[in-house]
Amino acid sequence: MKRLFAAMMALSVAVQPLSALDTEEPTWSIAIHGGAGVIKRANLSAEREAAIRAKLDEALAKGSEILKSGGTSMDAITATIMILENDPNFNAGKGAVFTWEGKNELDTSIMDGKTRNAGAAAGVQYTKNPILLARAVMENSRHVLLSGAGADQFSREQGLEQVDPQYFYTQSRYDSLQRYKAAQTKREAEKSAAKTSSIELKTDAAGLDALGRDYRFGTVGAVAVDKDGNIAAGTSTGGTTGKRWGRVGDSPIIGAGTYADNRSCGISATGTGEYFIRLAVAQEICSRLRHRFRREIDKAQLTVPKDADGNYTYIVHASEFELNEKQVQEEADAVIAELGDIGGDGGIIYVTPFGHSGFSFNTEGMYRARGGSNGTKVIAIYGDE
Repeated sequence: MKRLFAAMMALSVAVQPLSALDTEEPTWSIAIHGGAGVIKRANLSAEREAAIRAKLDEALAKGSEILKSGGTSMDAITATIMILENDPNFNAGKGAVFTWEGKNELDTSIMDGKTRNAGAAAGVQYTKNPILLARAVMENSRHVLLSGAGADQFSREQGLEQVDPQYFYTQSRYDSLQRYKAAQTKREAEKSAAKTSSIELKTDAAGLDALGRDYRFGTVGAVAVDKDGNIAAGTSTGGTTGKRWGRVGDSPIIGAGTYADNRSCGISATGTGEYFIRLAVAQEICSRLRHRFRREIDKAQLTVPKDADGNYTYIVHASEFELNEKQVQEEADAVIAELGDIGGDGGIIYVTPFGHSGFSFNTEGMYRARGGSNGTKVIAIYGDE
């Protein structure tokens, strides 16, 4: 065992004997986000920045309290996301953006990493806290994803709190819709004129203009691992300003905007949903971590001494092996880099069964926070924090 431990340390891989793992205090960790995008210091007043940081702190404290007291990761993320859904500063629940028709259509999902059960809803208009609907779909139906009027009907039948759609109205979001529609109308007129006069109207390679980017950031989410090692992940959003034709982004899509698997990680995403769907970002990161785990074990096995007959003197067991924080971050960053390569922007939060928590994003900022049993506490907004 001592030879194995020395070999693992030489590879910068965190390994502990089973005896040590059995005597350690159970660990927990949590990460939350409130959206990623064009978030610059110049665009936030001191008052709004303080309000956002305070709400992230409140949400983090609530989730941490549940986990610290031995509560489940599922309860922790549900309570955390509800706090953000109830705050108009975030594009979820109360602060949801408007569709082109001037409605609020909410999307959400949740996943249990122990069982890999999941629930989701899209186009919800009456449920005060959509994350509760996602959880009800997971726990009380045989389906994974409900949409539109059917999702609202199921919500009522489950006894979840319903509100008049006017509850979701906020002046700032409505004003954003009016600016967006005016700009889009102007752009359509310019395109029509350009077509008539044979003048080329250029856009960037991904077909994303500056106008679109300004209206895409949003979404809230939380991921956690509890003292029993169970992971849960959840996401909730109002979608994108001015969305049309029943558009659905990545947030209610299991594997794209949300994923949880006790064998690898929990992920919640935020950003340009169409690109997260195309890459199945959440599930892709978890899959890469599973493969990385296997590769690192195989590398570690090669360092174990052999006996006279050429057989390994010790077999490395997965139960006494873990990835380190750097390795986890590398895999998350690689997927976000690939997202950027095809034109997508946004970010993710993660936790792992080893207790790691963190973020990866390619935007100017992301409302984010994380904490854990090791005393970690981070609350940040801008990319340079």
